Parts: sequence; C-alpha cells; structure tokens
Amino acid sequence: MKLFTLAGFDVRVAPRSYYPDLGDPELDCILIRAQEMARYVDQGVLNAGITGLDWTLENRARVKELADLRAPWPNYGPVRWIVAVKNSSKIRRPADLDGKRIATEVVGLTRRYLKRHGVSADIEFSWGATEVKPPLLADAIVDVTETGSSLRANDLRVIDTVLESTPRFIANRSAYGDAWKRRKMERLLMMLKGAIHAVGRVGLMLNAPEARLGDILKILPALDRPTVSHLANGKVGGGEAWVAINTIVEESWVRDLVPKLSEAGARGIVEYPLNKIIE
Repeated sequence: MKLFTLAGFDVRVAPRSYYPDLGDPELDCILIRAQEMARYVDQGVLNAGITGLDWTLENRARVKELADLRAPWPNYGPVRWIVAVKNSSKIRRPADLDGKRIATEVVGLTRRYLKRHGVSADIEFSWGATEVKPPLLADAIVDVTETGSSLRANDLRVIDTVLESTPRFIANRSAYGDAWKRRKMERLLMMLKGAIHAVGRVGLMLNAPEARLGDILKILPALDRPTVSHLANGKVGGGEAWVAINTIVEESWVRDLVPKLSEAGARGIVEYPLNKIIE
C-alpha cells in the first residue's frame, strides 16, 4: 500500500476486502499471499505481481522477472532462508543433517539445497511456528529470518544460508509478450522504482558565489552531478557573480552538510522532499 501510494496511486481498500482500488481504470488489483502469487502469475490468472524470489523458486514458477523492489521498509528488505538448530545441537554443518528430520515451509527449496550438499534427510512441511520445533519435533529447521530476533529468542543457531530473497516484480510471459500490457507494466514499474529510489533522499537548493563553487562542490555528495546555473540577475551586491546549485543527497547527511555549506559561503539553502526519482 505504501509503495503504490508513494508511486502516485490513489490506493483505497474497504475493510476486510482483498481488492484494492488503485485509482487507475486500467488496473485490477488483488491481495493474495506471497506464497501463491508466482503460481497464479505463471498460470496466467494474473498478468503480473509482487512476491519474494523465494516463493517464485519454491513454486518453480516460469515467470519473467522485471525488477528487484527491495526497499528500506519491513517486508521489503532482504530476508534469508537459513538452516538452524538448537544451540545445544551437535549439528554443525550441512553434512551433519544426513538422516535427520527437518521442518520447513519451503520443502522444494530445502530438498534442492540438501541435494546440492549430497545429504539425505526427512523433510516435513511446517504450517508455521517452525522455530519452536527443535529439538523435540525436528532436529533442524529451514526458516526465514530478517533480523534474527526470533532465532535468538528460541535459542537457535544458524549453520548455513539456503537463499537470500527480496521482493520481485514478476510478469506472466504471455502477458509480457502483449505490447499494450508490457507497456503498462513498464510504466507502472517506472513509478514504483522511482518511489523506492526517492526513499531517504531529499533535494537541496542553494546559492553560492561563483568564486567559491569549487569548494562547495567538494562538500556536496550527490546522486548525480549537481546542476549548476547562473542566477537570473547574474551578479549580486558588489558585482560578484553567483550561481544556483541543485542536487540530491541522503536525508541523514543534511544536518552535517548545511552548516558546512553555510561556512563555505552558500546562502538561501533550501531542503525539499522528494516523492520519486526516475533514473
């Protein structure tokens, strides 16, 4: 919801509804579990969707991946599928899993992981709360973690990483082959990525004496080279030539940058928010 709102869509959804209105008559939207998204896109029931790389691989979905949409928000950053055991367990490496019982939601990913390591184990599907199963209900688990807090709370130790996953924008291959649908997807994706690129960044505008331009540009980190233009008046009091500078910086840098810019001779410093950055 947040991503689409930042991308410029008027997102509205009634309580208990799974059909948001995006304010675009050319788009029909449905909310479904990430675990199922890639399957429906593969089947052509949906033209496109957003889901984790993990669930696309788990379902062996034959879809076209158009973008990695990782963002600095909960559920939009990287997550890891890890192999974990109790801290007291004698299992130290993948080879030690041979003959053991492993509980997981991603049976396919786990089976392929064990095959790569030449290990044979009993894999059982877990309906949730997987982290509580060792050591009584399973010898090890393959579970997803973002911060590791749940693992620590349940006295678990990571022995290996199966996969790192981020949210991906995926498309049905046939739908992507349709010129109109492909163009719609590409335009939608441009706005989504633009909103993500703008997160945590702000614009800075300032005026500076042209003679101090070199010193000020050394202070300014930038997303790209700053835009420098001469002021409409050309010169200010005393006949000194001034320029206007416009750039994009990380928001966290501003509190240190502004005093330095002022000390270097910059004036009229303005910070402004950004909604999208289209690259």
